[in-house]
Amino acid sequence: MRISTTIFLTDETITPVRLARELEERGFAGLYLPEHTHIPVERATPYPAGGELPREYARLLDPYVALGQAAAVTERLGLGTGVTLLAEHDPIALAKQIATLDHLSGGRFTLGLGYGWNREEAADHGVDWSTRRGLTHDRLALMRALWAPEPTAYEAASGDSVRASEVWPKPAGGAPRILLGGAAGPKLFARIAECADGWMPIGGRGLTESLPVLRAAWEAAGRDPKALRLVPYAVLPNPGKLAHYAELGCEEVVLQLPPGDEPEVLRTLDAYVRYL
Repeated sequence: MRISTTIFLTDETITPVRLARELEERGFAGLYLPEHTHIPVERATPYPAGGELPREYARLLDPYVALGQAAAVTERLGLGTGVTLLAEHDPIALAKQIATLDHLSGGRFTLGLGYGWNREEAADHGVDWSTRRGLTHDRLALMRALWAPEPTAYEAASGDSVRASEVWPKPAGGAPRILLGGAAGPKLFARIAECADGWMPIGGRGLTESLPVLRAAWEAAGRDPKALRLVPYAVLPNPGKLAHYAELGCEEVVLQLPPGDEPEVLRTLDAYVRYL
């Protein structure tokens, strides 16, 4: 089972370049970065984990810029988002960013997608909260049209559209690996089976009960049972937990690093090496 990591990289933490080099040197499989463009001060949306929102949420580096730096100083390290808030992006511009990063890194990028939790942040991007899930999937379909080998037009019910266009580079494999985050449920699992390569559940709780339901939706959609990817995300590890994920068929797990300075993060990496 591959062991990757995630961290809230900020202007106060270890740098992307130093972290990426240290991860590859130690043999970790990948680095996934979260995304928030901004955190409105007047916020009615509660923090999903409860309590005060940690300061690092408002200080996040742009994940694509940071991953570009990480790609430039590594050769094998996987690169991903956990998660991209696609409803907050111009999909034409984002498709170009993703294709460029995947091309320049030799196909090492994984697109982790999510719907978001902060209503005020989404509203500042002009997103109607009740339609954000549909908008996310419309924009993913538009990006796939831009990544297609031949010029392909696309028009979504949401109003997003693109003319048949010449656009290069293409992602190294035609499209990056796509993992969808979100809480377990039939709607999410149907979406995963329709347009993604697998599920990225936060923390990995309840997988024993949820995985058979996901597999049933996957196979009902005509997908190859062996192709489903399950990647527990932001996991605080222990040997029993990781052994359980391996028994469930997880090929990769993403461990949470602290949003700390260089010494703190490197100490945590050294502790996590035991799980490789």
